[in-house]
This record gives sequence, C-alpha cells and structure tokens, in this order.
Amino acid sequence: MTSTAPSRYGAVAMAFHWLLALAIVGAFSVGLYMADLPFSLTRVKLYNWHKWTGVTILLLSALRLLWRLGHKPPADLPMPAWQARAAHLTHGLLYLLFFAVPLAGWAYSSAKGFPIVWFGVIPLPDFVPKDEALAETLKAAHKFLAFGLAALVLAHVGAALKHHFIDRDGLLQRMLPGTR
Repeated sequence: MTSTAPSRYGAVAMAFHWLLALAIVGAFSVGLYMADLPFSLTRVKLYNWHKWTGVTILLLSALRLLWRLGHKPPADLPMPAWQARAAHLTHGLLYLLFFAVPLAGWAYSSAKGFPIVWFGVIPLPDFVPKDEALAETLKAAHKFLAFGLAALVLAHVGAALKHHFIDRDGLLQRMLPGTR
C-alpha cells in the first residue's frame, strides 16, 4: 500500500507552525528589547519571560519534530528545482536552529550562574558548569544563532509571500487554517 502526500498541512502541523512562529517572534523581540536595558526588575522579568519562551520553543520543536516524523508533509508544488532545494535546505536549517538557539541560551544561562525555572515552577538542571569565559562565548553564540534564525524566518516569510502574490500557486494556503 502506498501512501500519498496530502495536498495541505493538517491542523496539528498548522498549530505547531503558528505557535512556534509566534513564540520565536516574541522571544526574538523581547531579546532585542531587554538586551540593552539597565538592571531593573523589568529587565529581570523580561529575561525570565525570554527564558521561559525559549524552553517552550525547545519543547514545541521536539513535539513538532516527533509529529513530523510520523506525518508526511504535502508534496512540493511545481517549481524550479533550485527553489525546491532552497526550500528544503531552509526548512532543515530552521529545524536545526529551533533547537540550537534555545539550547545555546540555556547553556549561556547555566554558565552565567542564572538558573532557569520554567514559568517559575519547574527548575531545569544546569546545562554546563558556571564559567564566566564560557558564558561570554555562549552569549555570542546564542546571539549569532538567533540572528541567523531571524534571517531564515524572514527568507521563509518572503518566499511564502512571493508564492502567494507573484506565483499565485496556493502554497501559502496550505499552511493557513480555514482555507482550501
């Protein structure tokens, strides 16, 4: 029995996609805003929200990957081979960074000596030992990876909009709830 790919993404895949999209944009925005704030209660609160969002992104990414391994995505639409390769490469890099960015942030927080207590309730183990030099390296890695993720997200959005407004091939509707 051969299974064929569906013509659009299912509700669970869409939910993972849009939840992660919101969480990533939120975490990146808060990260940009909080980075240059002077030490204050607001900055501490924002750092905690940023960390909680990062852990949530990590968890959602793991669940999304497990879901994806058991559920075939829609077949590629007709497009030039280079575009299909670019799309698959971009998706692969996005998945990689869904894990790398929060893990680098968690490692940075651990190396800095700031524990992560998810939503103020669940303490997470330190990822690495406390080490100021390592913390600086991990901070730079987290920032570099986060900006890389942001760039890929912008490319992903740009490609989706190009397919929607220029190619008019229905690609975007495959990930939008309530459309056919």
